[in-house]
Amino acid sequence: MSAQARILVVEDEAIVADYLRTHLQELGHAVVGTAARPDDAVVLAGQLQPDLVLMDVRLQGTPDGIAAAEEIRRKFALPVVYLTAHAEDATLAQTHLTEPFAYVLKPFEERELRTVIEMALYKQKADRKLRDSERRYAATLSSIGDAVIATDRRGSVIYMNPAAEALTGWTLPDAAGRGLAEVF
Repeated sequence: MSAQARILVVEDEAIVADYLRTHLQELGHAVVGTAARPDDAVVLAGQLQPDLVLMDVRLQGTPDGIAAAEEIRRKFALPVVYLTAHAEDATLAQTHLTEPFAYVLKPFEERELRTVIEMALYKQKADRKLRDSERRYAATLSSIGDAVIATDRRGSVIYMNPAAEALTGWTLPDAAGRGLAEVF
């Protein structure tokens, strides 16, 4: 198993929250906090900065669990794993919009919980490495004195460094999505 993860549990059923805390600790993880209400979950996520948030889909309060998960991902870039007993299409479609790292269907077994957590933590680590790499790549391209324009497969502009903007007279926001021939 990977290093101990710091996990925030968001579950409004006290028995399930206690079960999760016990099993997560047995798996070697630290439960840094628990919340039963979505608004409390957002506040705790910001304060505690956990490695992972286990979030019940259906919670009492405002916003609901799905909206709270979206806010946590948007504000803090934290991975969210949904806990749910509700796997109907409408609920899943709504949760997909928040880009969860995984789902655990209730009732769940310890092995399933462990596997989902390990996969979510691995994905979070890989995403962090990708973002760091993208930042280094962008910094490198921005500092090059030569003009650099990148296009997608259709030939539409997706990136221009400052030298390319100066050369063409276009800014990246204005050029994005336009054909290369039009911009250059």
